[in-house]
Amino acid sequence: MNTANLQAQISMLPIESLSTAELNTLSLMREEEKLARDVYITLYNKWGVNIFTNISKSEQTHMDAILMLLNKYGLPDPVGSNAIGVFSNATLQNLYTQLVEQGSISLLDAYKVGATIEDLDIFDLNSALTTIDNQDIRLVYDNLTKGSRNHMRSFYKNILSLGSTYTPQYISQAAFDAIISSAMETGF
Repeated sequence: MNTANLQAQISMLPIESLSTAELNTLSLMREEEKLARDVYITLYNKWGVNIFTNISKSEQTHMDAILMLLNKYGLPDPVGSNAIGVFSNATLQNLYTQLVEQGSISLLDAYKVGATIEDLDIFDLNSALTTIDNQDIRLVYDNLTKGSRNHMRSFYKNILSLGSTYTPQYISQAAFDAIISSAMETGF
């Protein structure tokens, strides 16, 4: 994701009133993208496999994209200067611990943790998109969803290479099958 291009697009779109749902999703998605980044950094440190460092960098750009929206609307950043593995949202704090523990068992488990995170991201972004009408938030969430689908494809490819499979926990099997059977996507 080219954040400069995205910032230019966001700046050109109008500031629209925010619904409660939009306010809530911005805060949640900022921390959920941090969850992904932090877990991948931690799993890279454990396993030394490039997919984790590459995707953690992408997750940082996802975090930056949501921060652009928070800044545009003058909203507080729930991430602030929180260190890796530290979250304001207690549910995400617990999920971080659980996912790191699971991903530390084996490399296959680490890949499945990656697929699970992307599964959750896609589900939450798609759910949010059903309640959002602000053009700038929709633009960012559409691009984040593309990125998450690409990450899902990458993790699934690695899971297959180790002779295993992944069953989605959040999105439907049909949605998952559509993702893994389609080509990588591009966005900003």
